[in-house]
Amino acid sequence: MVSTYLSTLVTIALALSATAAPARRAAAAAAATAANPQALQSSLTVDPSVIQTTDDGQNPPVDGQSAADTSKNNFANFCALGLPATPLTNGLQITTGSCNPIPIGNIPSTDSMPSSKFQSPKNLDVIASGQTFTITLATKNIQLGTFTNAQKTYFANPQKLNAQGAIIGHTHIVMESIGSLTTTTLTDPKTFFFFKGVNDAQDAQGNVNVDVTGGVTPGVYRMCTIVSSATHQPAIVPVAQHGSLDDCVYPLLQRVRTVAFHKAASNRALRTRERAGSKLMFDSVSF
Repeated sequence: MVSTYLSTLVTIALALSATAAPARRAAAAAAATAANPQALQSSLTVDPSVIQTTDDGQNPPVDGQSAADTSKNNFANFCALGLPATPLTNGLQITTGSCNPIPIGNIPSTDSMPSSKFQSPKNLDVIASGQTFTITLATKNIQLGTFTNAQKTYFANPQKLNAQGAIIGHTHIVMESIGSLTTTTLTDPKTFFFFKGVNDAQDAQGNVNVDVTGGVTPGVYRMCTIVSSATHQPAIVPVAQHGSLDDCVYPLLQRVRTVAFHKAASNRALRTRERAGSKLMFDSVSF
């Protein structure tokens, strides 16, 4: 009878252990993490405390929305489904496509979403072609200056935040020739005229400067930023509805004589307006 009683207790204990609440498992995992965080980061097992519990988003169904996939292990083995046809990204820029198993990482608050704005050149500025010019970009809510080896660590780390909650990363500047300001032709992302990964930290005013050495050929250009985390993935923010994290302007690159002509015409127009303003002012005064 005693042995039967003990056997029953063991069975109950095992059953309770097998049906332990997720909160209890998470608490145990958190305690284990605190005791040995290095072991957790080298473990090949997904820790129970980080398992996502959301459903497919259609409970109840919503017209116009698609059901999301769900996973009991955070899609830990998702990329295994495509092997070997679709290789792992593994820090490389694979032009034929790949699958990246690295998690997104830390996401900032809405108050810490990054913002970018070109200070120079500004939209529709006329610049002499074939001559070096400097791009000045203002930023906020991002810690620039962390730029890993893009040939070996591309998309290789989760996004991280600094102590102030800002994304740790860098930005890029790209210029594409677009033909005209009124064009509706789609651009080819593989084709660009100038590209620069900016690995400098911003100054005290939040600005970074990039020289376009030798300038570019005459034409109309779209110049945009690409704000990124340290390992070059696009910056991730906490909400779907937000303003653009990047900026674009459309400078006009023209031959030196053409630039001089436009500046002279602009100055003449300004003087004409000033004279007209003076005449109107005196005409309105009664002596």
